[in-house]
Amino acid sequence: MTGTTAQKAPEARSPAREAWRMYRRNLPAVAGAIILLAIIGATLYGTFFYGGDPFEIVWAPHEAPGATPEFPLGTDYLGRDIVAGLLTGGGPTLAVGAAAALITMIIGVSLGALAGYYGGWLDNLLMRFTEFFQVLPALLFAMVLITLFSPSLWTIAIAIGVVSWPQTARLTRAEFLKIKELEYVTAARAIGAKNGRIIWKVILPNAAPPLIVSATLTIGVAILFEAGLSFLGLGDPNQMSWGLMIGANREYILDAWWPVTFPGLAIFLTVFAVSLVGDGLNDAFNPKLRER
Repeated sequence: MTGTTAQKAPEARSPAREAWRMYRRNLPAVAGAIILLAIIGATLYGTFFYGGDPFEIVWAPHEAPGATPEFPLGTDYLGRDIVAGLLTGGGPTLAVGAAAALITMIIGVSLGALAGYYGGWLDNLLMRFTEFFQVLPALLFAMVLITLFSPSLWTIAIAIGVVSWPQTARLTRAEFLKIKELEYVTAARAIGAKNGRIIWKVILPNAAPPLIVSATLTIGVAILFEAGLSFLGLGDPNQMSWGLMIGANREYILDAWWPVTFPGLAIFLTVFAVSLVGDGLNDAFNPKLRER
């Protein structure tokens, strides 16, 4: 036995563990995750500790924040509790954002995967179809869809998803064009794997990291989109949301700033937290940063 001690080889980490390690080192991303979890927790469980109907008139209109202990953030132009509106309206806002992002990913990933894998005439056809949706004015098209099918949480989520998928489709196509020529995909073809299995079981899992980042950022865009539609009066009038609170009180902002400011801050914090999480995921899944 020699006097020198053999150095132990570093333990190999799985890609998931390595990504988690990189994410934890990104302090803004961790802060964004904490903020986002706090907002989700408040919208899910806040109503159990702070009761109240967000549509119920409980006090005089435009009661200032702190003026009445029962209503710490004041009341809106009808005398409805702002806190009850924030806690109740957060759930629909987040649900629309998540549902719209899911619809966006389903459409965009499906079309982009087919275009990138098969190429040729199908690629040209699907890309021309994608370009058609890209040149449409997204907000106007969404407004038309919601008007045709009446405003509701589902129609708003579907409308946002229908107008938001082209960028995801292009990203998916680019990833498939890059990955389908790699050796392990060629090996899967050589052993007789069918195209469907290669697309969904072989290529898509390896193309997932940038798509996960894209899905995260799409949630923030969808939340802003929903707020804009509700601000224009196209939200579900029977379902409280942060956008609906802003839209309903916008005419009185010079007389009372708080019914617009507090839901606006809630939207800002949520989108900001989602953006931080998306940036953290982008860094965590970036192999070049991991090599450093």
